[in-house]
Amino acid sequence: MKALLSAYDRRGLVDFAKVLAASGFELLSTGGTANELKTAGLSITEVASVSGAPEILDGRVKTLHPRIHGGILGKRNNPAHVAEMEEQGIEAIDVVVNNLYPFQKTIAKPDVTLDDALENIDIGGPAMTRAAAKNFPDVVIVVDPSDYELVGEMIANGGVSMDQRRRLASKAFQHVAGYDTLISAYLRESDSSGEDKSALFPEELTFGWNRVAIPRYGENPHQAGGVYVTPGETGGIVNAKQLHGIDMSYLNYFDADAAWVAANSFESFGQHCVSIVKHANPCGLATHENQAEAYRKAFAGDTISAFGGIVGFNSIVTVETAAAMKGLLLDVIAAPGYQPEALEIFSKRKRTRILEVQPSETPLLNVRNVTGGALVQQPDDIVEVASSWKVVTKKQPTEQQLSDMAFAWKACQLVHSNAIVFVKESMLQGMGAGQPNRAISVYLAGRAAGEDAFGCVMASDAFFPFADGIEGAAEAGAVAVVQPGGSVKDQEVIEAADRLGLVMVFTGTRHFYH
Repeated sequence: MKALLSAYDRRGLVDFAKVLAASGFELLSTGGTANELKTAGLSITEVASVSGAPEILDGRVKTLHPRIHGGILGKRNNPAHVAEMEEQGIEAIDVVVNNLYPFQKTIAKPDVTLDDALENIDIGGPAMTRAAAKNFPDVVIVVDPSDYELVGEMIANGGVSMDQRRRLASKAFQHVAGYDTLISAYLRESDSSGEDKSALFPEELTFGWNRVAIPRYGENPHQAGGVYVTPGETGGIVNAKQLHGIDMSYLNYFDADAAWVAANSFESFGQHCVSIVKHANPCGLATHENQAEAYRKAFAGDTISAFGGIVGFNSIVTVETAAAMKGLLLDVIAAPGYQPEALEIFSKRKRTRILEVQPSETPLLNVRNVTGGALVQQPDDIVEVASSWKVVTKKQPTEQQLSDMAFAWKACQLVHSNAIVFVKESMLQGMGAGQPNRAISVYLAGRAAGEDAFGCVMASDAFFPFADGIEGAAEAGAVAVVQPGGSVKDQEVIEAADRLGLVMVFTGTRHFYH
C-alpha cells in the first residue's frame, strides 16, 4: 500500500503520516513535505524514484507523470487497468494527501507582482487531487487537515467507508474549484475597471467562499443556514470577534451587517455615527461630535422600534455611551472597539452579542438568488458630490438644509425601496420602507416622525411620478426635498413644491435598494 503526501498546509501532517506508516503504508512525497516528514524520523520514498524522472523547471513538474497518475487513476476492479499497470511497472497509490499553494496569501501582499502570483498557481496539486477524487472508490483523497484524525482512525481500524470516501472526494473537488475561482477572480479583477462589462460579468462565473459558522437555523426554525467568508477578507461582520453574549443567529448576522454598514456610511461627515437597525432597516440613525449624543439622537428617532434592535457604531464605544444605553434590550452591538469600562458594562447583559468588527473591502459584485439562477451587479457605492446637485425650486436651501439633505440622501440609500426618510439636524426622524406606493412611504415616514417632522428635510431614493408625494411631505411638515428627478412629470412636481413653499433639489442619481 502506498500513500502520496504533498501538502502546503502541513498542520497535523506528521502525526497522520505516522498513523499511515504504522498501518503498513509506504510514504511517497516531494520537496518541502518530504523534508519535514524525514526530519520527523519517517521513512520517505521520493516521487522522483518512483517516476524515474527528476523534478524539473524549478519544481513546476514533479508529480505530472504516468507512473504517478496511473497509480492514482487505475481502477482496481478493471482487469485491463490492472494488467496495463503491471505491464508499465505502475504501482497503485491508495491514499493521496494534498492541499494547494497559498495563492490567496500571495495576492494579498501589497507589493505582489503578476509574476509572483503566477508562480503560486499550483498545477500538479490540482491534477493529482482531481485524479484521486475521480477514483475515490479505490483512492482516499484528503485535502483538509481537520479530516486527518477521522481518516486515520478508519484506516487503523480496517479501512475508510465508501460514504466517507465519497464525502472526501466531494470536498476535494470543492477545494480545487474554490482555488480556481480565486485565480480567475484575480485575473479578471485587473480588467474590471474598464468599459468592457464582459470582464466584470464573464460567461461563466463562480464564487469561492469558506464556511465560518452554522447557526441553529436560517430565517425561520424550519430552514437550515450557513455563514461563509470571502477568501482573504478579514473584516466585516462574518469575521467579527464576538466578545460577549449568546451565539449569533442567521438573522443576527444579517441585521448586524445592516447596522455596521449604516454606521460606517457617513465617514465623510467626520463625526461619530450610530445606527439602530430593525429587520434590516435603520429605525434610528444620527451623527454628532459626541458619541453618546449621537446614540441618544439615534434612539430618539424611534424609541419603540429600537427595542430588541441592533446597534452599529463607526468608532470605539465609550463608557459614557455604554452608560447611556442602559435599560434598552438589544440583540447585537457592533463596533470597531470598546473602552474597557464600556465592555464591562455590556458584559452584564446576559444575551446581547458584543461584536468587535474591522473594516472590510466593498465587494466587487453583489449576488442575489432568483429562480433558475442569480442576479449579479456592482455595489451601489457611487461617489456623489452635493455641489453638483440642482436646485429646481424658486426657494433656495439654507446651509443647514443642505447639510441635512446630504445626510438624508445617504440615509435613504440604506432603507429598502420605496425609501423615504425625514431628517433634521443630522438625525433620522422617520422613515417609510418597502411600500409598493411611494406616497404611502411618505405618509409612513411622516407619521413616524410625528411632531418632529416639522422643519425636516425629506429624501426619496427615486423620483416622484406625481405631486402627491410632495404634497404629503408638506402636510407632514417637511420644508425641503431631495430626490433624483427624471420623471416625465418633473415640472408638475416642481410646481407643486413652489406652490407649497418647499425647497427641492435634484441629485440626478437613483438609489433603489430592494
